[in-house]
Amino acid sequence: MPSDSVPELASMDVARLLLAALQTRGVRDVVICPGSRSAPLAYTLAEAEASGTIRLHVRIDERVAGFTALGLSLASGAPVPVVTTSGTAVGELLPAVMEANHVGARLLVLSADRPTELHGTGANQTTNQVDLFGAHVRGSVDIPAGTNPESSVAAALASSQGSGAVAPGPVQINVAFRDPLVPAPGDRLPDFGANVSYPPVALETNTDLGWRNRTPGSERRTVVVAGHGAGPEAEDFARTLGLPLFAEPSSNARFGPNAIGPYRTLLAKHMARIERVVLFGRPTLSRPVGMLLGNPNIDSALWSPAPAPWFERGRRREQTIADPAALVEFAGVAPDGWLGHWQRLGRQAEETIQVSVAASGGLNGPVVAREVWALSHGNLVLGSSNVIRDADLCGLPAERAAARVYANRGLAGIDGTLATATGIAQARGGRKTTLLVGDVTFLHDVGGLLIGDGEPEPEMDVVVLNDAGGAIFSTLEHGAVEESGRYANAVERLFATPHRVRIQPLAAAYGWEFLAVNTVEELRNVLQTPGGRRIIEVAVPRAGLRAMHAGITAQINEMAWPETR
Repeated sequence: MPSDSVPELASMDVARLLLAALQTRGVRDVVICPGSRSAPLAYTLAEAEASGTIRLHVRIDERVAGFTALGLSLASGAPVPVVTTSGTAVGELLPAVMEANHVGARLLVLSADRPTELHGTGANQTTNQVDLFGAHVRGSVDIPAGTNPESSVAAALASSQGSGAVAPGPVQINVAFRDPLVPAPGDRLPDFGANVSYPPVALETNTDLGWRNRTPGSERRTVVVAGHGAGPEAEDFARTLGLPLFAEPSSNARFGPNAIGPYRTLLAKHMARIERVVLFGRPTLSRPVGMLLGNPNIDSALWSPAPAPWFERGRRREQTIADPAALVEFAGVAPDGWLGHWQRLGRQAEETIQVSVAASGGLNGPVVAREVWALSHGNLVLGSSNVIRDADLCGLPAERAAARVYANRGLAGIDGTLATATGIAQARGGRKTTLLVGDVTFLHDVGGLLIGDGEPEPEMDVVVLNDAGGAIFSTLEHGAVEESGRYANAVERLFATPHRVRIQPLAAAYGWEFLAVNTVEELRNVLQTPGGRRIIEVAVPRAGLRAMHAGITAQINEMAWPETR
């Protein structure tokens, strides 16, 4: 209880002061779930929305809400609160908080709580919520009931920005409310203002970060690897120095003449030719790249001008470099023909891959990923598991980036993918969002399809690659166990998790338009046709996937290093 010398604030006053403190620090979007203890925040947000100063997004599932807020923050770069009532509702946010921690997103957990006198008494929906997220948040503040929240909010928002060696990331603001939890009898919504609107977030553009007009070092056979979140500066660096670029789909550097699309298929045979690696962003997708970066005979450097949320200093073998001149010196000068050899190999590998994936005459994961990659504009969101790896295999680098690519690669889980994509679509309104997911990822987050009556509806295509289970395990060592027959159907049951869910009724239940495509031509036509909220199902077989990838690897391993011309 507040001391006698400090008058206690009413819960509505606390909520209004709290929101005002958030808004002065850049908050423009808020995601909220229904609940009684968080009611003062709900009414305050309704007032702000009515006056045109906040965009409010309502979700009934806290896990969905958390990932929606994550998507909003990823796409806007702004702090985005997610509001919940007390109890298990707060715990539902943990997966989104963990992902935000590892990607450096400024997700703000705004958890309502019971006042101190109710804790430990067995009161309903009352538990210890303080510091619930532990190491996954940059900070946690607890605001007692009836106290001014402004200083605590300021501290939390400062922590979310990161400082020194700490990267930006999520925080928790836990605030207790006493009854009454509703507005005073004379309060009402303002009858002025307009729907809040913000200009679309601009795509990043290449900028000179200091490596142009620098003098390179000695002659080196260097390659540039662009992992998740590398940004267009990785492409700019590779182009400036004339180096081959190995860029993952979610690097947002997979474009330009230096990008080698099927790089991962070439590494097994030609890794020994590489002397040095310059790494931008976080590599998450392929074992060949992991072997390249772990090779003790190859020196590597990590461009790290600011604290990164995905690794701890001293835990990776790369030399971390923050000075552009030093990075240019490390990379050195490419020998004559170095880039050209990789480009010719890349073109040969692309031809081999395209012939192989088209051999069945029907649709499969790589073919679908190739088409979605080529035809997406605006926002492209890639699910985890096979689809992002299919895009890595078959997504041809364009001259310029046509879409901003997103993926939950912080912890690379399948949860929350649909909700994340809806958040991205809301933040980058005016641009179509295309989401490519497998059926298991889709089903795991099917609640993310629920957008309530009156809520803003995104322009969004959800392309579901439906092979009735999880196909990625067949391409890993588990596929060999299955082929051996030593564990009967254990791999199919425990890893592939087969199902017979019909997606069309799900689409109808959630109010989404449903389309089924059976050919490449149908898929191309649908992707190029404007629509509102659509689920596009592409049914494909799982059988033969392991053999197809093995065949591609065998053919590309037979390719010789190009002769010097």
